Amino acid sequence: MKTMIANSMLEKQSYFEIIKTGKSLSYEGLRIIRVAFLADCSLQHLSRILSILGRERGFNIEIYEGDFDNIEMEAIDENSNLYTFNPEFVFIIQQTQKLKNRLYDINNPEVVNQSVENITVIWDAIRKKLNIPIIQSTFVMPAERAFGNYELMVPNSLSSRIREVNDRIVEEARLRKDILINDIDYLSSEVGRKNWFDEKLWLMAKAPCALEAMPILAKNILDIILASTGKIVKCVILDLDNTLWGGIIGDDGLEGIRLGDYEDGYAFSQLQLFALTLKNRGIILAVCSKNDVNNALKPFNEHPDMVLKESDISVFIANWQDKASNIKAIQEILNIGFDSMVFLDDNPFERNLVRGILPDVIVPELPEDPESYVRYLSSLNLFESTTFSALDIDRAEMYKVEAQRTQLKANFDSVDEYLISLDMEIIEERFNSFNLPRIAQLIQRSNQFNLTTRRYSESECLELSTNDLHYYPFTLSLSDKFGGYGLICVSILKFESSEIYIDEYLMSCRVLQRGVEHYAMNRIFEIAHDKGASRVVGEYLPTSKNAMVKGFYEKFGFECIEERADGFSKWALAVDVYSKRKCLMKATIKTENT
Repeated sequence: MKTMIANSMLEKQSYFEIIKTGKSLSYEGLRIIRVAFLADCSLQHLSRILSILGRERGFNIEIYEGDFDNIEMEAIDENSNLYTFNPEFVFIIQQTQKLKNRLYDINNPEVVNQSVENITVIWDAIRKKLNIPIIQSTFVMPAERAFGNYELMVPNSLSSRIREVNDRIVEEARLRKDILINDIDYLSSEVGRKNWFDEKLWLMAKAPCALEAMPILAKNILDIILASTGKIVKCVILDLDNTLWGGIIGDDGLEGIRLGDYEDGYAFSQLQLFALTLKNRGIILAVCSKNDVNNALKPFNEHPDMVLKESDISVFIANWQDKASNIKAIQEILNIGFDSMVFLDDNPFERNLVRGILPDVIVPELPEDPESYVRYLSSLNLFESTTFSALDIDRAEMYKVEAQRTQLKANFDSVDEYLISLDMEIIEERFNSFNLPRIAQLIQRSNQFNLTTRRYSESECLELSTNDLHYYPFTLSLSDKFGGYGLICVSILKFESSEIYIDEYLMSCRVLQRGVEHYAMNRIFEIAHDKGASRVVGEYLPTSKNAMVKGFYEKFGFECIEERADGFSKWALAVDVYSKRKCLMKATIKTENT
């Protein structure tokens, strides 16, 4: 099953095909994710296929369905089964059929405000008990239009009011931490609003949508869950000939390739615009092409209709080797998982080669018609995100600079000599309001160098930042003569009597072998000494991704004091026994006043 997971979700499956698939999928050994649904509709059909799709992606999704149409009471009652279930996510799904009965009252000018307030009261009630993501659905725009095309011109019309409710929900979500949107209205427009809803199924079973649309809704929910747990696309690898432009640059020359706003060049320009949008929101762009490198670079630097420029590409590989080998080289430079990479190529042979050799790489089956590229890719929703920060915009440049560092390293006789030449500077800061979005993002995304994979939300990080008595949560940022890596390490120390627990420790793999982990451990023991702690205790909880840090504590001299059959281990080291490690970098510890 492992070889199919990365690409199986790209296939369009009907409700009944998914049910059939589920019969052969096991829950055994899968990570459990607890998801609660509060809804004014019935979710038996949805829950069933969500569970199956989750197993396809390697997760056992345990689902709690709140009492039918009892959302507010479940949220407000602190003793409700919702809180006993202790979910990791709460999805609130509300139907237009329920809302529009209130919105039809044109004599009540406050009906929109009241509807939105009812929703935010539910959010705030849940947040008092649970610091977890709350995902609110939008309302599907109704198919009926009493005024025809003039409907939206009338402020109190049903369509105007539902649109206003949706807009207000988004505005309120932006003002709160960890409130996300499940845009069901967008999904309905994808299949057509008349096809989204099934009147008979609503009357018989109060289903949120037609059975034919249920897989789309379930996959959208799963996309949000996976993105929140770190399953995200970080890099798009692009072929060139007949993918980014029409024609073959080596044969047709710069003037012969097809690009621009006219005829069949338009489709390729649109794909480039889509790729540029992804780059601007933090997705890394790489090139993997069978080409002479000089020919491959010409359009990026010389063609007037080229949207993407060489500077937009973090790793550029053009040679005559097989593409699987070149993708491996890209992965080594970027140091990210294969399952966070998407490979776009017009050639079925190349796609199948990569799928066979690198099954974790996501390889969409691009349509034969380039005009359908962007629409098809958008329908897959490969680039779901639950966070966005200013640092995302700079990510592509960071990885490009990292490629330069890799090339420089080959010129030195020793690692120490190379590290000294980088003129590295590390900055330590306690969690603060400015870096909280990036902290939460790193916690959600880091999988490999992550000792426990505890996924703290932004609101939980905020609470830790203000708890000076029991916690010291800090971050590390690194820079060198090439530029900044940004925030690359998060550690949360918990003070318990005479011991300090390393509650969270994770690091970006981009800074491996720079000495960051040495600096971090030195500081942990300095803090332990200052607090009068006798020893430092840390834990390792294995996942499918973090085997690289299995021996992390042992390397620093810790002794194993507990082991479990699931691979969990606990480690401890006396403060007065620790041996300080070498760090070839300048260090600055920032306080609130510096």
